[in-house]
Amino acid sequence: MNIQISPQSVKELREKTGAGMMNCKKALQENKGDFEKAMDALRKKGLASAEKKSSRKATEGIIEAYIHTGSKIGVLLELNCETDFVARREEFKDLARLISMQVAAFPDINYVSMSDVPNTLLQKEKEIEIEKEDLKDKPEEIREKIVAGRLEKLFKSQTLLDQPYMKDSSITVDELIKQKISVLGENIQVSKFVRFTLGK
Repeated sequence: MNIQISPQSVKELREKTGAGMMNCKKALQENKGDFEKAMDALRKKGLASAEKKSSRKATEGIIEAYIHTGSKIGVLLELNCETDFVARREEFKDLARLISMQVAAFPDINYVSMSDVPNTLLQKEKEIEIEKEDLKDKPEEIREKIVAGRLEKLFKSQTLLDQPYMKDSSITVDELIKQKISVLGENIQVSKFVRFTLGK
């Protein structure tokens, strides 16, 4: 027998996850009305379907221009999808705006993902880290692991996709995009962005 789920719960779950109404209702029923479990179930499904779509070509999309209040910071961001139909949808445009706001809000963001960090920069930072005093007496294998961890931490703080999403820090920007992939049914990728700061 199906458990009774209130329309308010379905609506709230939809707003939190971006999943369809029927999927939200089904997730709540399958998890006996437990909101957190339903959210986790939808997130897992969404991420799984998003992973399958992430290899598909995304050559359509939009360029979003976001000017922060006070007109001192601006962002141009290219967000790609697979079809012009999805590029025109409000959900897609909203996503482009939210990601642009994230770039504007965090001046340390310099790259879309870890793969965009130049190798020369990685090598330079690795050389600096490996020479630090606290690592000098450690065995080489241990030193390498510590340095790799420090480099990942350093550069993840500079990559857009690895940032905690500013409106819900329980997910990253990458997970936010994957949630939208599961809703819109197409691969979505941030191609590039440029931040403008007045006087710099």
